[in-house]
Amino acid sequence: MSDLNFFFLKLQLKYRVDLVKRRSLIIFDEVQLCPRARQAIKHLVADRRYDYLETGSLISIRRNVRDILIPSEERKISMYPMDYEEFLWATGDTATGGLLRECLASGVSLGEKLNRELMKRFRMYMLTGGMPQAVSEFISSNNFRAVDMVKRDIISLYEDDFAKIDATGRISALFDNIPSRLSGNASRYQVSSVLKNSRAGDILDLIFEMRDSKAVLVSYHVKDPGPGMSASRDLTKFRLFLGDTGLFVTLMFKDRDFTDNVIYEKLLNDKLPANLGYLYENAAAQMLTAAGNELFYHTFRNEETGVRYKIDFLIDRGSKICPLEVKSSGYQTHASLDAFAGKYHSRILTNYLIYTRDIRREREVQYYPIYMLPFL
Repeated sequence: MSDLNFFFLKLQLKYRVDLVKRRSLIIFDEVQLCPRARQAIKHLVADRRYDYLETGSLISIRRNVRDILIPSEERKISMYPMDYEEFLWATGDTATGGLLRECLASGVSLGEKLNRELMKRFRMYMLTGGMPQAVSEFISSNNFRAVDMVKRDIISLYEDDFAKIDATGRISALFDNIPSRLSGNASRYQVSSVLKNSRAGDILDLIFEMRDSKAVLVSYHVKDPGPGMSASRDLTKFRLFLGDTGLFVTLMFKDRDFTDNVIYEKLLNDKLPANLGYLYENAAAQMLTAAGNELFYHTFRNEETGVRYKIDFLIDRGSKICPLEVKSSGYQTHASLDAFAGKYHSRILTNYLIYTRDIRREREVQYYPIYMLPFL
């Protein structure tokens, strides 16, 4: 760094490109493998000739900072798997996103024929996921077995990173059990069922590490649903989702061969059993997060009947909130949404039911197909 002119000269010779002042971008890929290169960013930015982008595993980056000066010039950008619209772009469809926005703005229904086609494409997105390497494999091979192998490799990399955080394997165990904990329809992730003699309060630091890794999404229970829900969240009550639904599909059958994974065929043919509806919940969590929302949920009991209700997601909108219930089937009834609306009517902006059919509106509830969730 003592002679930047010579450094840039060597860089151009090495990569056989011309660097143009104020028009060239230099990418430090996997920067966690070379902490001193990260420290050098301070001098490179001060030089102002070019722009710089650093990428790498957040887990490893945080651990490879010993004895270096963290550059204050860094501006962190949260990256997420490709959303549904980006998946459509990748597969050559640049028109559907605009159509969905227009329909949402006008309230015009799509019609069941078009909805079925869009749901078919959305199910392919759920199976593939939004990890760029998996999407690339899907486009090039049109083979879900090949896509599944790519996703298994990504999960393996995640678990290698988790081992760097916690060599005891507790994080890996929590991660691997996310599908089974959701399938039990429990109101929250029961830590004691995965880690014996442990409670959620004992492992909050591990949960924060999982959340910060971006491999896992954490939805917290709120005691008092309303504006500013972060202030009333209970850190010991949470639900865990995967950051990518395609990885979720693979994780469910991680220890078995691809041919044993019945999800691919059932979801592709729209014959997913009702007890696997939590796949749609994971997709909703992924899309809400990518759109910039924090994840919250709420459970409450009817004091007269003893019935317990659960609102899948709560979205903060200014001085109001929007409850969302996600259904893969049985959308004719929505007892939890109705009970919540009755209890917190004055706090609600809109009640949403996210499902697999066409746009529909009732007096108290607005129904939207799940592929429209990113545009709400």
